[in-house]
Amino acid sequence: MGPPTVLESALRRDRRWVAGALLVAVLLCWAWIVPMARDMYGAMDGASAWMMQGGTGAAYLALLLAMWLVMMAGMMLPSAAPTLLLYASVVRRSMEGARTAARLHAFAAGYGLVWGGFSLVATMAQLWLAQALLLSPMMQLRSGVAGGALLLAAGAWQLTPWKQACLHSCRSPAAFIASHWRSGSGGALRMGLAHGAACLGCCWALMLLLFAGGVMNLYWIAALTVFVLLEKLAPYGLRWGRFGGVLLLLGGAAMMLSAIPES
Repeated sequence: MGPPTVLESALRRDRRWVAGALLVAVLLCWAWIVPMARDMYGAMDGASAWMMQGGTGAAYLALLLAMWLVMMAGMMLPSAAPTLLLYASVVRRSMEGARTAARLHAFAAGYGLVWGGFSLVATMAQLWLAQALLLSPMMQLRSGVAGGALLLAAGAWQLTPWKQACLHSCRSPAAFIASHWRSGSGGALRMGLAHGAACLGCCWALMLLLFAGGVMNLYWIAALTVFVLLEKLAPYGLRWGRFGGVLLLLGGAAMMLSAIPES
């Protein structure tokens, strides 16, 4: 075989750059999540000490939003990596190859905006739940009935055709890019928004389960991250998603029944 062509060299460089950037981003997110989660269930005098402040001050709100943003990035970027890598490769081979980095940044920005919006909604929901005294100090729903209802809702969503359509889109990056292709930075941004919307449709109910298991419960965060990876990237992921839905329904029913006081 002869030496690689200029295009082949560029594609390899793009893959290394994108994969490296995603890896660094995910590692940085988890480097904040893990110490904060450990401190949350410990002395709360370290990375999570600010949570003791509570209230609605600007600094507290900013940190709470940042917490959700970092969690969503750490949990969702690994499963989004195949689409981002493929998109960079497709752009490099197109007439816009010289603008690959700019197009990828715009695509990633669109994806991030969607999950940023979800993080803002989750932040507002957490504030309301805390003020209504519905959350424990560990940021977990006090009511087993409410927690069970969340599991039931997430399990039911897993079995709907809307969830399956969103999951199929996330599992088929080539088909998504082909059907949503737009040129230019504006087009890349719209594609990122569309992909983010599909991922949000796939995972919003799962992410809300953080309120059932504890927003900063490290085992719960890790379990949800692995679940999302399996249904998006593993073979038979569509079946895994439906099976997970059944397990959530059973778990939700069991939680609600155990929370009902005996007469």
